[in-house]
Formats: sequence, structure tokens, C-alpha cells
Amino acid sequence: MRKQIRPYGTWTSPLSPKVLAGSLRLNDVQWDSESDTLVWLEGRGAQGVLVVQQGNDAPRDLTSDLSVRARVGYGGGDFTVSHGYVYFAGPNGRLYKQAISGGSAKPITPAFGAAASPRVSPDGRWLTYAHTYERTDGLALVDTSGEMWPAKMAFGTDFVMQPAWHPRGKYLAYVAWNHPQMPWDGTELRIFSMDYDSNGTPGIISNQTIAGDTKTAIFQPEFSPDGRYLAYIGDATGWGQVNIYDLETKTHTALTSAEAEHGAPAWGQGMRTFGWSFDSHCLYFLRNERGVSSLWRYDMQKREESRLPGLEDYTFFSQIAVSPRHNAIALIAGSSRIPSRIISYVPDTMPIPQQLAPDIPSIQVIVDEPDDRLKIHRRSSAESLLPTQLAEAKPITWTGHDGETVHGLYYAPTNDSFEGEGLPPLIVSVHGGPTGQVTTSYSGAAQFFASRGFAVLEVNYRGSTGYGKAYMNKLLASWGIYDVEDSASGAAHLAKEGLADPTKFVILGGSAGGFTVLQSLIDKQKFYKAGVCLYGVSNQFLLAMETHKFEERYLDSMLGPLPQASDLYRERSPYFHANKIIDPIIVFQGEDDEVVPRNQSDSIVASLRARNVPHEYHVYAGEGHGWRKPETIEDYYTNVVKFLQQYVVFS
Repeated sequence: MRKQIRPYGTWTSPLSPKVLAGSLRLNDVQWDSESDTLVWLEGRGAQGVLVVQQGNDAPRDLTSDLSVRARVGYGGGDFTVSHGYVYFAGPNGRLYKQAISGGSAKPITPAFGAAASPRVSPDGRWLTYAHTYERTDGLALVDTSGEMWPAKMAFGTDFVMQPAWHPRGKYLAYVAWNHPQMPWDGTELRIFSMDYDSNGTPGIISNQTIAGDTKTAIFQPEFSPDGRYLAYIGDATGWGQVNIYDLETKTHTALTSAEAEHGAPAWGQGMRTFGWSFDSHCLYFLRNERGVSSLWRYDMQKREESRLPGLEDYTFFSQIAVSPRHNAIALIAGSSRIPSRIISYVPDTMPIPQQLAPDIPSIQVIVDEPDDRLKIHRRSSAESLLPTQLAEAKPITWTGHDGETVHGLYYAPTNDSFEGEGLPPLIVSVHGGPTGQVTTSYSGAAQFFASRGFAVLEVNYRGSTGYGKAYMNKLLASWGIYDVEDSASGAAHLAKEGLADPTKFVILGGSAGGFTVLQSLIDKQKFYKAGVCLYGVSNQFLLAMETHKFEERYLDSMLGPLPQASDLYRERSPYFHANKIIDPIIVFQGEDDEVVPRNQSDSIVASLRARNVPHEYHVYAGEGHGWRKPETIEDYYTNVVKFLQQYVVFS
């Protein structure tokens, strides 16, 4: 079929705002400890819903009236599954217990503060979890029946995350850190030695730090099922590598050495990038290379790693969960052309579980058919478009303003019904954080714009994760420099390559990315045709004073400690230079945002309004730091595309 000629940015797309608003968020997936049951968490608008699938039965909702969502920091660590029960964070900061087989949920902790990362002891009697209340964070312990008042376990540091039980209950590992460190700067891996009284109540004998410091970040401790090793991710070499600690010899060994990331910045609780096989023979782990994920296996007996086949269609994985009964692996998977899915995968050889063949533990089951190894349990969208109708994210590099290499992902305008003439407008998309990374996961936003005839550049400016710690640390005391310069040099690079119209650059970002939008419009007047700012930081002083506890000392590293760095805070606060914003801009803000409060956007808009700068301002009631309601998402995309057509496409 011959394509119609139509100006870039005006193409009709099947990816309507309503379609994007109707997509699910797939947040986590886990196995039950004693069955082939999968449980995953779906975000449906503002509601978090647990879904269970037992064997080959159809999935069914486990929770209905209670929204599942942990609220420690940015969230995450919403639930765990053990011994036929799911334990989850629900309303009023409480943890709830519910049988997978059915029945009502029962609260097992009191209604104060917030809880996350629940983990059940091997005998099923106890549950430890991260708790925060009135700016005090720590690990707490409660019985799984909810009859006792919670007891304190690990308090005294500013933050804790990722508790993990030893399979025989002898130890409890967790990660702790203090201000001004962020969890990707420096954390400590700590181990409790546990003892039990005559009633089986656990107590702490000792607490020791075995890895990490203020300059070394530790991520996701996990004991091997045989109880010999504690695995974790550490970045002492400059890259997040998989390590094991031998509990018998008290020695550490690095299992990976590739210049790639095997962990992730711990923006939330409960994040996982590796898992032990049920027999402790293997570690399955995710590897991130230039934003592209792959699944690997480390053989503990052969002491070698190998990439697992059969998953080549996927370029993004998260929340790996290895079955505690067999070697099936569940993940959230996708690619730039495949919206997120819950999948399970069985490697090419699978040891028979010991309980099924106690006398022949070495026998392997050979799985010949790929269809037997890979199963899709849930899709986040209807997937009504063919992959060829969607833009592919291509990792690219370019030379920054100072001669160093910068990374990003490029999406070409893609639509099977239209083509344009000349060069397309370019949307330069800046991720939040600023310590973050855009990957080759499915981006509904990128596809929305690319299918309408915009080119899209997602910038992994210096300061982003995924390219080694030295690359990430480039942003120290330099926020507002590298992010701004790398975004502009990336746009100029694509224009030089003939992939974008240099007169139609747009910069778009939210949160820290929104700050980069504002700072770019101030520092580079007329370079961008327009800006799109979502809940952007405009006043660094107010951010330091008003943001939530998790990030209140973040600026110590990004800009410098106060009051010594006051001049730099003023220089990098768009609020004090808002009179320099002269290009059209559309601003979006959540009314209930506690991370970047509304006053940050209000002050910028007041300056725009007073000076008659072309702008729009949209405030969404009931929304916080990001959009959850379908009606908000639909309204956002509708207004953005109208704004860009008015001020960029037809300008």
C-alpha cells in the first residue's frame, strides 16, 4: 500500500491517548515457596491489584477492594509470597496477609507509618520488613499471624532495604545507609546472627557489616538455598558485579567481570536482578549493556557463565524470580517494540526437584521445544500493532561538547501509512533521577510521538547509570551542566546526521528531567522550538527543604552541601532566572506531589504569565509525582500533541 505524504508530526496514529491510558503497569512477579503458583502486581489506574495463577489455571484477581502499594520512599517491595500466603502493603501503611486459595485479607501490623519489602522466615512463622514512621526507618519483625505487636530489629541508620533470611533462619541480611549517601553512592551489607528462645521467637546475637562503605554501593543480598553463600551486587570495581560471600570461609568472590551493569540504582524497595536456582547449583542474573538486557546463568560447579538462549526477542528484563521448587524463571520482559509482559522461562536443562526424585538427583529433564520453555502469563496492553509498525530503539553514541562520549536511544518516525517530506521535528526526552537510565524497554511515550512523525532521542546524559560508576559520577556537583549540554549535543548530532530538523527541536522531561527542560530553555534560548515540563524542579533551595526524606540530601552530591554551595544553588535554580525563558513551554503538575511540590511549577508559570510567554499550565488533582489515573494520562497526551503541532510543527 502506498503511503500518504503528510507533514511530520501530524500523522494519524493508532496509539491514541486513550490506548496509552488503558495500559497496565506490571510492577513485580514472584513464585509461591511451596507450589507452582505465580503472583504478580498490576497497576490499574490508581489501583494496585495482585493477580494469581495456579499452575495452568486462568489468572484471577486476588485483591479487589484493597489497593496494593508500598509507600516507603518511592515505593516498591509491595508484596511477598510464601507457604501459600501473600503478604502485601495496603492502605494506612499496614501489611496484610491473604491465602492464595482465597478468602479475605487480614491486617497483621498496626496502622502507622509505612511498610515495604516483607520477607517471611523459612519456617513461615515470622515476617521482617522495612518500616518508616516520623522520619525513623528500620527493619521490624512481626509474627505472620499478626497476634503480636511488631518488634524493632535494625534501627539506627537513616535507611534500610532488601532484607533476606538465611534458609535455616541462622542469619538475616539487609542493606543500610545514611545521609548524605544515596543507595547508588555507598551502602553497607549487614548480617544479623540469629538465635531463638524456647518459644521459637528470634533474637539477635550480633550484627556485622561484611561489605560496602560510603563509596561502594551494595544491592540485593540473597542467600543460596543450601545456606552456604550470600550473593549480592557490589560496584567496587566501577561496575555493578555479582559477588558471593562464603559463610564458612568468610571470603568474597566476584562471579562476573564484564564491563556491564548487573544491578540497578535502588530507587525503590524490593528490586531484583538475580536469583538462585532451587538447588544452589546456578545463579541466574540480568546483564545491562548500553540499555539492552539479557539473561545469564552462572554455573557454581563449573565456575563459568553463559547467556541463556531463546529470549532474543526481548531486550529488557526486570524483577527476575526463580522458582524455589524447580528452575523455572519468571520475569517482566519486553523490548522497544514489545510492551511489558509477565513471562516464565525454563532453561534448556532442568534438574528434577529432589522431592520428585530423591534417589536420582543428577537426572536432567531435557526440554526440546521452545514453546515448552517460554510462556506468556500476562500482557500489559492489547498489543494490537505489529512490531514492524513500531519504532525500534537504537543505542547510539555521540561526542559531547567537551569531546567525551555520550549515550542515548534513538527512535525514527515510524508509521506504515504515512511518510513525510524534509526532516522530522525531534523530541529530546530527558529521564528523571537524575540518576537513572532509559533502556530498550517499551516506551509508550516514544512510540506515541514516533508514530505521529516525530523523531525521538532519549538521552542517557553523563550522570546516568548503566555505563559504569565513573560515567554516573560525572554529574557530581554538575547537575544542570552535563544533562543540559548532552541533550543539546545529542540533538545537534542527529541534525548533522540528517535525522532531525535543526529548526524544530523540542525538549521534554519530568522531575529532574523537568529541571533540565527549564535550565535548557534558560541557557540555550532559541535552540529549542518549545519545551514540555512535567513537575520540574525550579528552586533547588525549596527542593532541599521540602522534598521527602529519601532525597533531602541528594543535592549534597548533585550540587553541594548547604550553606557552602548557596551560590551554586541559586545559579542552578530556574526560578531565579525564569525571565530568560522566552520559548513556548507547556507545564504539567500533580496537585499532591510530595517530591516536587506544586509551588515549584507555580513560580515558573507566574513568570511566564507576567511576561506573556506562550505557555500552558495543567494541574491534575489527585495526582502525585507521575500520572496514575487513566483520565490524567489521556488528557496529558492530548494536550502535548496539540501544543507541539501549534508551536513546532506549524510554526
